[in-house]
Amino acid sequence: MIVSNLSVIGCRRTNSALCLSAVERHLEASSSYRTLSPTGHLLVAVCLGFIGTFGFVNNLLVLVLFCRYKVLRSPINFLLVNISFSDLLVCVLGTPFSFAASTQGRWLIGDSGCVWYGFANSLFGIVSLISLAVLSYERYCTMMGPTEADATNYRKVAGGVVMSWVYSLFWTLPPLFGWSRYGPEGPGTTCSVDWTTKTANNISYIICLFIFCLIVPFLVIIFCYGKLLHAIKQFYRCFRALFQCDTPQRGSSLKSSSKAIKQFRPGRRTDNNFTFVIASVGHSVTQNKANPLEEGPVSTDHSKPAMVSLVARYNC
Repeated sequence: MIVSNLSVIGCRRTNSALCLSAVERHLEASSSYRTLSPTGHLLVAVCLGFIGTFGFVNNLLVLVLFCRYKVLRSPINFLLVNISFSDLLVCVLGTPFSFAASTQGRWLIGDSGCVWYGFANSLFGIVSLISLAVLSYERYCTMMGPTEADATNYRKVAGGVVMSWVYSLFWTLPPLFGWSRYGPEGPGTTCSVDWTTKTANNISYIICLFIFCLIVPFLVIIFCYGKLLHAIKQFYRCFRALFQCDTPQRGSSLKSSSKAIKQFRPGRRTDNNFTFVIASVGHSVTQNKANPLEEGPVSTDHSKPAMVSLVARYNC
């Protein structure tokens, strides 16, 4: 502040309007990053410390379990591991610097460290968001596909993981080469994309980042899970009946299900987008003779419950 004040005095003595304008912008930018009191910085440090510690332990545990137990190595869990890995990198390469800065009330590792922090956090954050979109699409394809999912096929999932990293790099590298920039934000203890500069170069990047790294993944997630919710709507009726204290309608009650089963015979029936397969209906049959070749009638055990095998498959 002493240097800034001397600069203002020097500019006034030389009566340079351009110099005064530059110094005033510098003072305005400097003051905008000192909006928190020491108590506020301490509270932020406590929150960051808790989030960083909890996130590190939680995500590290997920990775250890995935590496330790082969039963967890499924395609769907591979996507979850990718999310945990990116979050773990944030806790290791990002949160400690903002925590240390909050304890001191100022950024501690210089301009280069600020650029690194902004780039790393943006990269890992977008990877997590894109991975969530890929995860929702994978669930959509598995639930709505005409065939059962192959739990041993990692090719598509691995492609989704690679795509999430390449896509994130595509949108986080431009500020390093002149399209917008990474710099301080908020109280000056964290760094991110420059959200405040009102130039065409910066605004265009912010708009593209907002559309392709937030809106598009969000719409994919909404579409996929919306379709899944629509597909399991014989659950929405029961959920609504639960809160209305009413009997579930059309096919959701045991009585109506029993009537529907009696109308079917063993075989296959296709109705709209559903395929019903009745494997067997009736009581279990047992032999009353020790030797099956002996003559004699075959008796049925009516004390045992009826065995019904019904398989329903949704066809895309």
